[in-house]
Amino acid sequence: MTPETIQGILDTVEKSCPAAESLWLKFGEVRLVMRTNSPALVERLTGYFTGFIGTPGQYDIAVSAYEGPELKLGLDYIIKEPDPGKTKIKEEHVDLADGRIVRKRLTGLVFLFGSGLNAAVGPCLENDNQVINFINNRLIQFELDRGALLLHAAAVSREGKGLALAGFAGMGKSTLALHLMGRGLDFVSNDRLLIKTEGQRRIIRGVPKLPRINPGTALNNPDLTAVIPEEEKWGFSALDESDIWDLEHKYDVRIDDCFGPGRFVLESEAVGLAILNWQRNGRPALAERVDLNRRRDLLDAVMKSPGLFYEPNERNVDLSPEAYLEGLKDLAVIEVRGGVDFDRAATACIEVMQNRAYGHGH
Repeated sequence: MTPETIQGILDTVEKSCPAAESLWLKFGEVRLVMRTNSPALVERLTGYFTGFIGTPGQYDIAVSAYEGPELKLGLDYIIKEPDPGKTKIKEEHVDLADGRIVRKRLTGLVFLFGSGLNAAVGPCLENDNQVINFINNRLIQFELDRGALLLHAAAVSREGKGLALAGFAGMGKSTLALHLMGRGLDFVSNDRLLIKTEGQRRIIRGVPKLPRINPGTALNNPDLTAVIPEEEKWGFSALDESDIWDLEHKYDVRIDDCFGPGRFVLESEAVGLAILNWQRNGRPALAERVDLNRRRDLLDAVMKSPGLFYEPNERNVDLSPEAYLEGLKDLAVIEVRGGVDFDRAATACIEVMQNRAYGHGH
């Protein structure tokens, strides 16, 4: 195949394996339909997106997922250099006249998007997590194109009031979100968060991605122990605590199973932001109110580029510090520093949501 356009490639793929199955999803007010040739993929994603299943009708986003062998296109891909601190090359891409193609080097999955077309082609069922990420990236693109700002943050909510949770790499923002759920708050988002001003309100919208936790997080939180199969728990219990925290093994936390239905809400009115900047050093955790205009170093924990899966268009996304300072203004912001203490951090977060003032070293 010597493709010239995204449309031409997908016309050929559709003829060879028509996408006759459909999955309808509803993320807040955004409606999405996924069409595929794989009933098994529909079943798998129906289980993953529990709580967000929609009904057939009008839609805002359409995604196709074609299960099959790797799609060989004969293109000269551009390698995406690894992120800072990483060494493995995972992705490569090429831009055509009507959009972009991204290829996952490890799995062979190919993603095509542009001009309203969105498709995953290749071993989708074997790599359903990458299809899920693609769906979420299309949702992010939809919101960014309508003026939202992308944050590298989790979020929780109580009675319609939301708190964003950011942190430098490995700080545990998702773990903190789950601790807060144990105190009765709802889950809004795991690792990507969109914020937008609507009228007089600042709205945060989550991405329907389940949090992923390591065994240490699960074993230290009674609400989460069920995510580890019983036959695996004994092996982890034999490890030193420091070794457990360093494991790369991850488990999806199914919110409904652990906390009950209706606790993954996706949208809330933003009232504050907590930034984790702590270390495992045994010192007390301290929460302090900060001004981001004076602490621009903390913006690095919050700012997030949409990356390769954002289709460039006439509306260029502003990723400048000034754009983030404007998008986050008027929010109550605290920095949690010192030693790691999720209970202390959870208390500080709840106090921020209750509009309690924070002074130095609270």
